[in-house]
Amino acid sequence: MSTAVRVLVCDDHAVVRAGLLALLGSAPDIEVTGEAGSGEEAIALARKLRPDVVLMDLQLGEGIDGVETTRRLAAEPAAPHVLVLTTYDTDADITRAIEAGATGYLLKAERPEELFAAIHSAAQGRTTLSAPVAGRVMAHLRNPAPALTPRERDILTHLSRGLGNRDIARALHISEATVKTHLRRIYDKLGVDTRSGAVAVAKERRLVT
Repeated sequence: MSTAVRVLVCDDHAVVRAGLLALLGSAPDIEVTGEAGSGEEAIALARKLRPDVVLMDLQLGEGIDGVETTRRLAAEPAAPHVLVLTTYDTDADITRAIEAGATGYLLKAERPEELFAAIHSAAQGRTTLSAPVAGRVMAHLRNPAPALTPRERDILTHLSRGLGNRDIARALHISEATVKTHLRRIYDKLGVDTRSGAVAVAKERRLVT
């Protein structure tokens, strides 16, 4: 008889955690060793409980997010495999999670049996991606986003400092309309749709300091 896969659940919503614990508890070959409501708590519990897989949400409220938690877990001496389970499927989220060391990336819309299979795959170090996520990854590999222009990098740098469109326009001696045009192109290239998302990806990829 095979040993059950030991899983630690990390999600900042108590109701979601309760649902996952009940669901995973129905699988005879999966053992939930603990639950965490924050990234910091997940890291502490992983060190103590030594799970095979950490089921990780990306957005964790206050404190470090799921990507940073994944990165820190991957750096642990006895690092568990991290399987991202989230509702977010943007190119930026997927790329950041995988680069941080996630073994798999699953969407919460998946069927229970697919989640169970992904957990077992993750425990063995095999990559599992939801079909929509795999499609995005393949599309990105076939058609990588074009590099940012020097002007776009300038705008991104000012954006990371918290400047609004008007202040960026003044600093670069261009119109606000031009700033907005550049921002749309920056969003498209980085695979995001918000200012905060652009800054997060820019810092992750070291496009700004």
